[in-house]
Amino acid sequence: MATEAPNDAMRTTHAAGQGEVLVEVKDLKIHFPVTAGFVISRTIAVNKAVDGITFDIKRGETLGLVGESGCGKSTTGRGLLQLYKPTAGHVLFDGQNLNDLKGNALRLMRRRMQMIFQDPYASLNPRMSVRDIVGEPLIIHGIGSTAQRRERVAELMRIVGLNPFYATRFPHEFSGGQRQRIGVARALAVDPDFIVADEPVSALDVSIQAQVINLLEELQEQFGLTFLFIAHDLAVVRHISDRVGVMYLGKMMELADRNEIYENPLHPYTKALLSAVPIPDPVLERKRERIILTGDVPSSLRPPRGCVFHTRCPIAIDECRQEVPEWREISPNHWVACHRV
Repeated sequence: MATEAPNDAMRTTHAAGQGEVLVEVKDLKIHFPVTAGFVISRTIAVNKAVDGITFDIKRGETLGLVGESGCGKSTTGRGLLQLYKPTAGHVLFDGQNLNDLKGNALRLMRRRMQMIFQDPYASLNPRMSVRDIVGEPLIIHGIGSTAQRRERVAELMRIVGLNPFYATRFPHEFSGGQRQRIGVARALAVDPDFIVADEPVSALDVSIQAQVINLLEELQEQFGLTFLFIAHDLAVVRHISDRVGVMYLGKMMELADRNEIYENPLHPYTKALLSAVPIPDPVLERKRERIILTGDVPSSLRPPRGCVFHTRCPIAIDECRQEVPEWREISPNHWVACHRV
């Protein structure tokens, strides 16, 4: 096995090329067939979890991805890492088309891409010690000797704010916040460039959420990391993100810089989401208009024709019901898919 040192030799200058596009997504579609039958299975429907989205993530930035449950946020994140194979479209990582990679080539590329999972109670193997959990990526990628891996695990535990003395303990001996820190340490083990954080704080108490968010920001500054931060808490997303994308029923509705999208939302769905965020000023809170969406979210098995949001949109017209809106740049770095904008 290779004995590559996991400390100095693994380090790369992440800051180099900051601002360049690291991840480029072009018309990404991830569809899941729905089958029936025991002996001979046949496809009876298609779940269009992600249905043609286009965006990019620049090196060193955090792109926040928000939307209602079931809109395709997590599927998008897993699709970027090729945990779900795209049905159509392309995912380019540092110029390399990930759709073309298989086997060992994809495994080597995955060393540069890692994931922090949503549930810290389900994402850690209860039969493995923290040392084994955090050190497993190093073993998979053949990095370091046994002694070097132990040293690397101790270093990672210190980085995420845990005592290295606890490396022999098991997940059930830690709190939820500490477990998520273990998940962060595991993601950092192979020194990645890009991390998908799939609602990493939604299962934690509010006070612990702030600690984990601050930790992620510190790690980004220290190691020059690039994040796709998936969440449904708009206040958290505004705090940590550089740009924010809004998804609905497998489609991207709007994408803009953080301040732009919160101060000048263009899509009616974005406006409705932001109107539900409380403002810590009772005078302003009483004055502002709350947008209440009527009806239920349609099924991704049978998405509406035209704009998928038209069934709940307060300003929909006949064109919205017939034609899919174009994904277009309304102003510099502000993209939207809406006929009425």
